[in-house]
Amino acid sequence: MAFFSKPKYSKVVVKSREGVPKGVFTKCPETGDMVFAKELKKNLMVVPSSGYHFPLAAPDRIESLLDPGTFVECDSTLSSLDPLEFKGLAAYKDKLEQNRKKTAQEDAVISGIGKMDGHWVSLAVMDFRFLGGSMGSVVGEKITRAIERGLEYSMPVIVVSASGGARMYEGILSLMQMAKTSAALARLSEAKVPYFSILTNPTMAGVMASYATLGDVIIAEPKALIGFAGRRVIKETTRADLPEGFQTSEFLLKHGLVDQIVDRHDLRDRLITLRSHLGVNLKTKEPTNLLSHPKKPAAKKKVIVRKTAPKKTRAVPKSK
Repeated sequence: MAFFSKPKYSKVVVKSREGVPKGVFTKCPETGDMVFAKELKKNLMVVPSSGYHFPLAAPDRIESLLDPGTFVECDSTLSSLDPLEFKGLAAYKDKLEQNRKKTAQEDAVISGIGKMDGHWVSLAVMDFRFLGGSMGSVVGEKITRAIERGLEYSMPVIVVSASGGARMYEGILSLMQMAKTSAALARLSEAKVPYFSILTNPTMAGVMASYATLGDVIIAEPKALIGFAGRRVIKETTRADLPEGFQTSEFLLKHGLVDQIVDRHDLRDRLITLRSHLGVNLKTKEPTNLLSHPKKPAAKKKVIVRKTAPKKTRAVPKSK
């Protein structure tokens, strides 16, 4: 008998999960809990156990904020071009086409008008799924037009931001949108029409440095990443130790850069309350020209008259 022989262990084979399609469950980044994807979507992409807020697609956000069936989309035909003919690892045109197919949207923002508790508002919602919600010429133009609609009809303006910043595929043209949107908001402020800015995870760089922080009331979702430059860039520039969580909603609220932190489920009710206080003296005009879509007269059917060819007659030979 060998005293130093290796003991024999039984082998346990762990099988991988079979029959569970991809995308059925979603893992919470905070707790690691697995959440059923359909239940998560019903809960507005908020994890029930931890309260973690996943990014919410623009169409779902609009549905959660406005009265059912009242949203009228505007400027839906605007689409980005490639003024710089940008070519990198992938051409800008190819990137645009890929994101249009992925999101079924023309660009990174959906704008229009709708009713909130029976009152008209001008709404623009950014979608992080489209090129990281980057702000290009079309995004800046649609945000500006949403502000101008609020000015024209004296209705409150709401912009929901979710962006990594300016779209560098368009160079200086994207940075010019910061000035354009800010100028439009200055005119809105002079007319004393309220503007509510909603900051979601993430809201960074050029968007944060322009219309996202110019609201009469600035609301942020819980634990959202909000800032201008990234942590590493700031640390290398300032050569100073940065406090933990200095780019979160909670830190900014504590230091006065955010007015309120509101859970996604309470956001609609909070906006209705703010609108009733700040917009009590507004004389909102009915946007009839945006609601009416005159139908084109039906084209008259062309009646095609076919000319029948004369019947050919066979010549009968005369009998001799």
